Amino acid sequence: MKVFVIAGEPSGDALGGAVMAGLRELSPGVTFEGVGGPLMQAQGLVSLFDMSELSVMGLAEILPKYRALKRRIAECADAVIAARPDVLLTIDSPDFCLRVAKLVKARSQIRTVHYVAPTVWAWRPGRAAKMARHIDHVLALFPFEPPLMQAAGMTCDFVGHPVVAQPVATDEEAAAFRAAYSIGDAPLILALPGSRKGEVTRLASRFGEALGLLKTSAPDMRVVVPCAGPVAALVRDLTADWPTQPILIAPDDTGAKRAAFRAADVALAASGTVSLELAAAGTPMVIAYDMNWLSRQIIGRMLLVDTVTLVNLVSDTRAVPEFIGPDCTSAQIAAGLRAVLAAPGAQNAAMALTMDRLGRGGEAPGLRAARSMLR
Repeated sequence: MKVFVIAGEPSGDALGGAVMAGLRELSPGVTFEGVGGPLMQAQGLVSLFDMSELSVMGLAEILPKYRALKRRIAECADAVIAARPDVLLTIDSPDFCLRVAKLVKARSQIRTVHYVAPTVWAWRPGRAAKMARHIDHVLALFPFEPPLMQAAGMTCDFVGHPVVAQPVATDEEAAAFRAAYSIGDAPLILALPGSRKGEVTRLASRFGEALGLLKTSAPDMRVVVPCAGPVAALVRDLTADWPTQPILIAPDDTGAKRAAFRAADVALAASGTVSLELAAAGTPMVIAYDMNWLSRQIIGRMLLVDTVTLVNLVSDTRAVPEFIGPDCTSAQIAAGLRAVLAAPGAQNAAMALTMDRLGRGGEAPGLRAARSMLR
């Protein structure tokens, strides 16, 4: 069996590595070609080019790189046609991946599978019907997505979210983290300003100001910031003048990151899948996010949901406070942090329900995705 696989983000690389491992287990002799990062390369992929070229988010951010991305789309489609795989597996990054699938379908009958359903429940619902012209089967991360994909004309399986398979620190590891940094019983705030340059640049100062306001009512508080690899140096620079000098965790220190997630009393996080990581660790959170002005104006008018926090959506609650766009101010964020610190248990049920609905305790999502592909 030959699989051509494309991922354009670190999160997609993780999904790709897991499903590739599942395919190798279920279909010995499977071979891979395509584009991916280190986790996919560890499963035998030789990437056509550096995956980081595709890691672009936001309408305004994509425009300057449009021509280069268009060339890569054509290059990938040509490579798929030349490889003649049994299946093309595209992973997330829909603005890139689905354009590749469109070109491939126009020139062949190669089966196409897309991993991560488009968020048609949040905005641009017409994407599902357009996607069905080029995609045969969808692997969904959320249990409410298959009916939406099937209604558009594609087959679709819920395969579980990868967060349920990720290790979580123990209480003992969390206590050891606090002891290592002499935190004791002081309030510990986990700050997560994002993994992309644009979002970190926009959010770091507001996060710092909010923490400064919080410090007036919690003067002994400590702050920890796990740094994402692509922006580690930027995070170090932008947090240098925060009112409480944060503990910075290096990108490759995954053990310390997991322990910090578990040890924190509350997290202040950018919107995204990190909310699910926090729920897995049982850490209550406040979500804050803002975008480029143009992206905010366009996307804000297209949203179909009243929350962008995945824990709220999966649990069908609004337990996690969020401050998005014009509400992403230091004063409102600080007030939200104070409220969660005062009643941290208010989110527990929603976080537990979220993990159960995403497949906690079942077969690993990568293996489920592989089975779905083979079917």
